[in-house]
Amino acid sequence: MGLTGQADYLLGIDAGQTFTKAVLFTLDGQETASASTSILTTSPRPSWQERDMDLTWERTASAIRRCLNSAGVNPSQILAVGLSGHGDGLYLVDAGGKPVRPAILATDSRAFAQSKRLGEGDAGQRALAITGQVPAPYSPSALLAWLQHNEPETLDRADKLLHCKDWLRLRLTGEIATDPTEASHSFTDAATQNWSDEILALYGLENLRHLLPPIVSSSSVAGTVSETAADRTGLAAGTPVVTGAHDVDAAALGIGAGTPGAMSIIMGTFSINQIVAEHPVSDPRWQARTFITPGQYLHMSTSPSSASNFEWATKVLGDGGTPDYAAAVSSAQLEDPGSFEDSPLFLPYLYGAPQGAGDPGGTFSRIRGSHGRADLFRAVLEGVVFNHRWHVDALRERFQIAGAVRLCGGGAKNSAWSQLMANALQLPIEVTDAEEAGARGAALMAGIGVGVYGNIDDAAARAVRIVRTHYPEPAWQAVLDGRYASFLRLMAAARESAAE
Repeated sequence: MGLTGQADYLLGIDAGQTFTKAVLFTLDGQETASASTSILTTSPRPSWQERDMDLTWERTASAIRRCLNSAGVNPSQILAVGLSGHGDGLYLVDAGGKPVRPAILATDSRAFAQSKRLGEGDAGQRALAITGQVPAPYSPSALLAWLQHNEPETLDRADKLLHCKDWLRLRLTGEIATDPTEASHSFTDAATQNWSDEILALYGLENLRHLLPPIVSSSSVAGTVSETAADRTGLAAGTPVVTGAHDVDAAALGIGAGTPGAMSIIMGTFSINQIVAEHPVSDPRWQARTFITPGQYLHMSTSPSSASNFEWATKVLGDGGTPDYAAAVSSAQLEDPGSFEDSPLFLPYLYGAPQGAGDPGGTFSRIRGSHGRADLFRAVLEGVVFNHRWHVDALRERFQIAGAVRLCGGGAKNSAWSQLMANALQLPIEVTDAEEAGARGAALMAGIGVGVYGNIDDAAARAVRIVRTHYPEPAWQAVLDGRYASFLRLMAAARESAAE
């Protein structure tokens, strides 16, 4: 325990594509205080998405300090720190632990040609068989291949390949490592869950083997807060810091969807649709990656095609003021099946499409002079849900879903949009009390690391509560099934047009 008569806490840090959040939790999973910070993303060239690594640390450290100040707790009451972060991309450091270039983010698509080359033909099939996935433009494999061709001097200076949460943990503790969930993004053998020299050779990257850091279990203590980091963050020097995990794995834990057969959906920048299993199942429509629990796998069918489309729509179709998301959803009349009968369709691919679907861009179809802003909002909300359905349908071809689907992310905060998801999927949807699912998952891993919880099942049982359940409404099935068939035809036509 901490100071006599005072409670103990766990700190979760969730470093996303847009915001980094530091959240303090009680041991029963309740949020006590939080602070967030936006991290500037730069685009020095078209399709490039980069971030200043030092600035990322400074902003994160400031968020931690503000969170602790807001909570008014003694730093000694914090038992441990956990981290989660956006996956893929590259955070490269030299032998002294300093950045060798700006970080490349998972929203970057400069390596499209490299990902296509590495994922095609017999080599691509072999990569899928070994790693459980084929490279995407944002995969470390494709990005390293791009750097090898375009910035060889960067690789000459680089000593280790890290991910976002690994970089933040390095600044907190001075220790270099990654965890199994993020190690599996490109270079591990799905069967052994360890680095694979065979896959490095297949990609022509065997000379970069030295860049791969030690793999440490997600909930193991990987270091302690250094004196320097304590001064910057307000944490107590010596506080244990666990390795952490990819944010989608952390979110699954944070909403209690971490057991085999559990499916979870994250509606955020990315459309994340995932299910835990005890054996890896390979398919080009998803990534079979290592999960937090050793020997288990998180099968992720993803695309950068979710709630960020609606954020765009409210800004572009709004009145120029601060976007009012709740009002925009309300205007779309999602509760009335009749409002969908002559509604436009929308492909939510403003920021990219599912793997193998090409890059058709965002597309409105069936717009008429009688349609207004509310109809376009409805089309965007429906299009995001239909894109999730495309991913979920792929997964349920091969997996048996156990129980209701757990939903989180920005889209889960609106009851009408959540109900539309249940109606489109024809599956029950549960929303939990996790306002910050990734941060809570990170905190729960920290608790496992220092013995507060016995395992992820114990952690979820003590920390996660369901706040609402959405059941499929039979009256919607025929309407949405028909519109989904039209959505698929529109996707195929847009894909063919983009390929011309």
